[in-house]
Amino acid sequence: MRVFSNIEELRHTLDALKRQGRTVGLVPTMGYLHAGHLKLVTRARAENDIVVVSIFVNPLQFGPAEDLGKYPRDLERDGAMLKQAGVNFLFAPGVEDMYPRPMKTVVDVPDLGRELEGAVRPGHFAGVATVVTKLFNIVQPQTAYFGEKDYQQVVIIKRMVEDLAVPVRVISVPTVRDSDGLALSSRNVYLSPDERRAAVIVPQALDEAERLIAEGITDARELEAKLTAFIGREPLAKPEVVAVRDAVTLAPVASLEDPIVVALFVQIGTTRLLDNRVVGDNSSPVSGNRMIRDNRMSGQPGKGVTK
Repeated sequence: MRVFSNIEELRHTLDALKRQGRTVGLVPTMGYLHAGHLKLVTRARAENDIVVVSIFVNPLQFGPAEDLGKYPRDLERDGAMLKQAGVNFLFAPGVEDMYPRPMKTVVDVPDLGRELEGAVRPGHFAGVATVVTKLFNIVQPQTAYFGEKDYQQVVIIKRMVEDLAVPVRVISVPTVRDSDGLALSSRNVYLSPDERRAAVIVPQALDEAERLIAEGITDARELEAKLTAFIGREPLAKPEVVAVRDAVTLAPVASLEDPIVVALFVQIGTTRLLDNRVVGDNSSPVSGNRMIRDNRMSGQPGKGVTK
């Protein structure tokens, strides 16, 4: 595995391989890797000749009071994991490589990015969309891979790619969970033992949502209220977002028509945990290589997700 920090060196190497007809898959990460990231790598290896993993803790997506300074970093550990996983190239730029001058350009999907997690973290998704666009421009992959734990992020990136005609196929991969159901996250290392035990309330709330829907609840606001109360039973948990939304557009819904996504953003101690579940469809509307091509997004009648 070769490691790059310089943009032009990586581009030069990849350009030569692309001229040989080799396909390139990109897995963007912020590092401190876990089994969820490695699942993305496995999928990328199965579908591409060359796999590039980026590790970059992107300051644009952190607010002034957030955990940029303490976000877990261990490039040596991550590099060893990626080498063992068969990754071809690791792109690990510094801030000075990615942003040699203060950024004046922002990529944003404001209607989607200011909702849900974005309402709690203003500017977060503009930072995500901007850095992902830059990574796409640097690597110019045929495909890129993202985890469905960050469901809103996947929806935003797919919409951005479609709106801007970016020639990248975005693949989302189902969430990887620990044995007790907690979604794997680099931020889980922040949790104390007591907080880690308390954190299972998050996936349990998703189970509770499915139970309530199976029992016949049909009103979205009622479901949100019940889930908020359910999470509130855990003294260490503070629900910041408990939302039932259209699984394709993330628009608010009144009734629980298929498919909907239950989106949670819960603070455990000082750590914020994301999780979600799509209910009412056999597969997530963002999974695989499906694009978010829904007529409701353009104000036209009808409904549909196409590949």
